[in-house]
Amino acid sequence: MTVGSRHDIEGLQKIGKIVASTIREMKRQARVGMTTKELDEIGGRLLKRHGAVPAPKAVYRFPGNTCISVNQEVAHGIPGSRVLQPGDLVNIDVSAESGGYYADAGHSFPLPPYHPSLLRLCDCAHDTMMKVISSLRHGVPLNEIGRIMESEAAKSGYRVIRNLCSHGVGKALHEAPKEILPVYDKHDKRVLKEGMVITVEPFLSTGADYVVQHADGWTLGVPDNSYVAQHEHTIIITKHRPIIVTAA
Repeated sequence: MTVGSRHDIEGLQKIGKIVASTIREMKRQARVGMTTKELDEIGGRLLKRHGAVPAPKAVYRFPGNTCISVNQEVAHGIPGSRVLQPGDLVNIDVSAESGGYYADAGHSFPLPPYHPSLLRLCDCAHDTMMKVISSLRHGVPLNEIGRIMESEAAKSGYRVIRNLCSHGVGKALHEAPKEILPVYDKHDKRVLKEGMVITVEPFLSTGADYVVQHADGWTLGVPDNSYVAQHEHTIIITKHRPIIVTAA
């Protein structure tokens, strides 16, 4: 969407705050021995308490309130009977709607005790996301997002997952601009405009640079034993620094 009023900004910030606080509380309560379904139910209760609707369930009939992916699962993991183990790399992705506005955010973190390399991967994914966000404003080419993601990942010895993209959001969960690639595409001539609402979500990998769909029809995972960390914010493009609506 393109923001057209202060009401739009406030609506986005409201749902963004709900999404951010849900992720923060789910991370706080995540523990070894808990199933991903139990963790998802915490998120579902929080969203309901704030009057928000889980967007994947409402829009796509996803079988969960949130997406929870573990280790070689990368995105769209279905909450279920999987028990969280020490050292697991967990990704929580929450998207929700309230008052006709949508926000989408994600956060990867390792469960202690964990190998330091997992924390480094998560930190680098977060730093890459923030580097991209700080570089965006009205008039910047859209393909700058992929250029920075690819460059920052390579500097740290990682690869980006090439077939998972950032996207427009706001009045729907997925809308224009669609398929904002995580790699530089010289043929993409789109330009960021003031008021545009998008996600920024790098997926950084220790090995594979693509994901494949599991037999459940939802979960996306790497075809090897590599680990992938994702961080995601929903932002509003301005003439200066973007507004991060999913900031905690």
